[in-house]
Amino acid sequence: MGPTGSGKTSFINVVSGSNLRVGRTLQSCTSTVQVAPAFRLDGRWVTLIDTPGFDDTSKSDTDILTLIAAFLAKTYEGGKKLAGVIYMHRISDVRMGGISTRNFKMFRQLCGESTLKNVVIVTNFWGEVGLEVGEAREAELASDERFFKPVLDKGARLLRHDNDAPSAQAILHYLIENQPLALRIQRELVDQRKEISQTAAGEELNRELAEQIKRHRQEMAVLQKEIRGLCRWDGCPTPD
Repeated sequence: MGPTGSGKTSFINVVSGSNLRVGRTLQSCTSTVQVAPAFRLDGRWVTLIDTPGFDDTSKSDTDILTLIAAFLAKTYEGGKKLAGVIYMHRISDVRMGGISTRNFKMFRQLCGESTLKNVVIVTNFWGEVGLEVGEAREAELASDERFFKPVLDKGARLLRHDNDAPSAQAILHYLIENQPLALRIQRELVDQRKEISQTAAGEELNRELAEQIKRHRQEMAVLQKEIRGLCRWDGCPTPD
């Protein structure tokens, strides 16, 4: 999981030898849940699942949550649990902005606190920054309560990906021996029979949408006030 363009699909292709489509333009490429062909690692069969980010260029966050939730519920009903979840983050990002923050909030709510020990946060794109700059950003991400510190404190790991197979395999070594666990959203949808809107992830999404609406209304109020001020001088009709 992770934002659009964070390297999720490329990671899967590198480590599994798959040929999932990778986005090369400004538009997001992964707009559905993709399952890569299984491959062998340390004598184990590994299947990686690629999910779209909550910043898709053609689908709303509600659509993306519905896609991911439906897939996870179906696999859980079929008796399958995840041995681990990888969250991708670009270390090349100058700051963790609103989109990245929203993606990570949704990720946390999807997983739930009890499965964080099976989570690995992977930073990549290290080749696009100097090592000193990258390490400073990594340290801030790991120590700031607004970023990754809360999940790291609960057992998640923070690892680096060097965009090659050995690096990706080393990351998977932290996951393949884990005891598979159900994610929070799987338990909510299947065991507790909740609607998507009633899940923790759904409630987080509704909260985010409500905050966006509030901000837009405030911005519109300021804009209308500025227009009224200009119209006093120009004599133009004031907006309703």
